[in-house]
Amino acid sequence: MKAQTVPPNTMQRLRRNIGKALHHGDRIWQWLTIGAGIGVALLLLGIGWMLWRDSADARSAFGLGFLAPTADASWNPVLDKFEAWPFIYGTLITSAVALLLAIPISVGIGIFLAELCPSWLRLPLGWMLELLAAIPSVVFGLWGIFVFLPEVVEPLGTFLAGTLGLLPGIGALFAGPIPASGASRLAAALILTIMIVPTISAVTRDVFLAIPRSQREAAYALGATEWETISQVLVPYGLSGVLGAVILGLGRALGETMAVTMVIGNSIGGAVSLLRPGYTMSSIIANEFAEAVSRLHSQALIEIGFLLFIVTLLVNMAARFLVWRVARRTPQEGRA
Repeated sequence: MKAQTVPPNTMQRLRRNIGKALHHGDRIWQWLTIGAGIGVALLLLGIGWMLWRDSADARSAFGLGFLAPTADASWNPVLDKFEAWPFIYGTLITSAVALLLAIPISVGIGIFLAELCPSWLRLPLGWMLELLAAIPSVVFGLWGIFVFLPEVVEPLGTFLAGTLGLLPGIGALFAGPIPASGASRLAAALILTIMIVPTISAVTRDVFLAIPRSQREAAYALGATEWETISQVLVPYGLSGVLGAVILGLGRALGETMAVTMVIGNSIGGAVSLLRPGYTMSSIIANEFAEAVSRLHSQALIEIGFLLFIVTLLVNMAARFLVWRVARRTPQEGRA
């Protein structure tokens, strides 16, 4: 009795059907990921729309004057007079100073952990760095109030007022005196520096550890020293990743609330000096939203939240564009 053979066309159809059945899971996963992406976009739009809708009265009452700096910098809930520029300035100046101080320190730590640190020390130092990043912000605030402000910020502020505060041009930025408590924009900037250094350092370390060993070996083969290899090969190669780490640090600096609220002094004023107390957009919301009694006061605070949302969105979009530009250019430089 002869064995029956399956026609070739039937075998092809069977294989196609089996392949389609096996690919159903991929199709489901693809739709789930697309749905998650759309959900994130809708959530972002929903937050923006809610903030825009609930600040309508404040926008109608103050218009663009809400953002314009004036001599008196008035924020008077009793008279329903509000303007946001001192808080916008406080947010931007503290974040900028924190980032300016944190970038060289963080990149240096990342390079040391990835390239120079002995292997027996790399793991415990990495754990300590990640543990520092996990400390709650309120703990930083308490430590800042009782230890950092009186012991570091107040003497440093007095020194800056007596030196840089006397220089023309930048003197206004360091005009003193600093309060005896040390609570000031400078204190907030330094606390933010300490808080974002672990985040930037940990990501920078991972970026350098991910660079292929062949990049180092090629540099050494051409006679480069260790410093030349790091500065001229590894840093340009991993620059897009380092910029991504800086974006994470900037995002935390812009939105940080509790630690900043506890050390910035919470004073409404128009002084531009880093040594004077002030507010950030997040700290004014945290301080006054629960106590806002008038509708206009509440909506002014919501409008500040909307401004913080827009500022954070624009900064991150600009930073992502910068990362894209650097990432696009890096392969060309590597081939050159």
